[in-house]
Amino acid sequence: MRMPRGVPFLTAVLTAATLAGPAPAAATAEGEHCARRERVHVPGAELQRTACLGDLTTTGLAGTPYTDLADQAGLTAAATRTPSGVPGIQVDGYFPDSSRFNATHGWRHDAQFVIRLPDRWNGGLVVTGAPGTRKQYATDRAISDRVLAQGYAYAATDKGNSGADFYRDGRRPGDAVAEWNKRTTELTRAARRAVAQRYGHAPRRTYIAGISNGGYLTRWQLENHPELYDGGVDWEGALWTADGPNLLTSLPPTVARMSGAARDEDLYAVGFARGSEFLWPYHEKAYWGLTQKIYRAEFDPSYDPGCPGPTAGSSLEQILAPCPADAAYDYAARPASVHRAVARVALTGRIGRPLITLHGDLDALLPKSADSDVYARMVDASGRGALHRYYTIEGGTHVDGLYDTYPQRLRPILPCFQSAFDALAGWVERGTPPPADRTVDRPADGDVVNSCSLADGTPKRG
Repeated sequence: MRMPRGVPFLTAVLTAATLAGPAPAAATAEGEHCARRERVHVPGAELQRTACLGDLTTTGLAGTPYTDLADQAGLTAAATRTPSGVPGIQVDGYFPDSSRFNATHGWRHDAQFVIRLPDRWNGGLVVTGAPGTRKQYATDRAISDRVLAQGYAYAATDKGNSGADFYRDGRRPGDAVAEWNKRTTELTRAARRAVAQRYGHAPRRTYIAGISNGGYLTRWQLENHPELYDGGVDWEGALWTADGPNLLTSLPPTVARMSGAARDEDLYAVGFARGSEFLWPYHEKAYWGLTQKIYRAEFDPSYDPGCPGPTAGSSLEQILAPCPADAAYDYAARPASVHRAVARVALTGRIGRPLITLHGDLDALLPKSADSDVYARMVDASGRGALHRYYTIEGGTHVDGLYDTYPQRLRPILPCFQSAFDALAGWVERGTPPPADRTVDRPADGDVVNSCSLADGTPKRG
């Protein structure tokens, strides 16, 4: 029975089987540095490259081919503290795939992944998929660094396609997004076996976590493959439902507003929060038009075949520009075939493992009232509410990097995500229930960039 609710798009070549990296660390309690490295073969991989590194965190990997700081831009606040000094094995590679959007390492091959295996292992594995249209290193600073420092193995996928032209992947509408789910499942199974090869036994706990599209993947995996995971943390996951709400119901008014054909009230009506208006000019330039056109092209390519057409653009200006026809896009009135395409990737709320959801109350891309509020009700309606906790983060928005521009009005969600991950582990491994659903208050003082207590705030009433 449900416990009462009151009680995170925008966005070097490897040439040898063993790649140069930071100097090896000293021997660890588990044995020789990078022990069993030669035994690690990722099942199903078409290509893999294995390296023994002295530090698997972004501190040690910055400036090397083993991470991509540019693809992480905007996801974290500048003052975010990150750990360092985690020696171990990194495996980069790709699974068989026919698309070639991902040029990382000069491979021009999709379904790329990274697996990191720290020398000092705590018995767990954390899996994620890239947020937005980014690639496999996107959450290195936001997720990988800290979980590696805690002793977890880590695995991330590019989801099988990336970049603003991802909608060109596949044959049918919805194929590209459907592949995201397939690739996450594929990597989880392969990473679990790679972990067993490295450490001598399978992970005792496997968690999934992600930001934005990675949060969507977290929800979908816990609904459809709960046997692979022990729980997950969903950081503002995108919501897809066949009849709405979804991105294609909330974003068209933003495009209309960009052209002067809609008012602020039209945005409030589809879920955008009053008080988030100061963030709208940035989102007009960086997110709204781009996001609407590429996801509409993914699920409804016949609506405006000429825009975006075969590419979202060859320059940044073209990529970010909206399609004028999207200002009048009416998802509810579109043919049943469009709704069926979305249904292929739709969420149900029927999670099979514990899930913690976080969403900022000032999210100006995926407004929470049209997203996580709805998903929480879906979980409740499916009878799985006892497996769910939902925290609204006061002052949180879609990307933490905006905190640096508005430090008096925003707070980063990352420290709350880290607290949520620790709470999930305590829930799963020790049976300690996380705090009841609530709005986590933005404190008037203190280090909001690096600390967050989920117990602070106002419980929601259920």
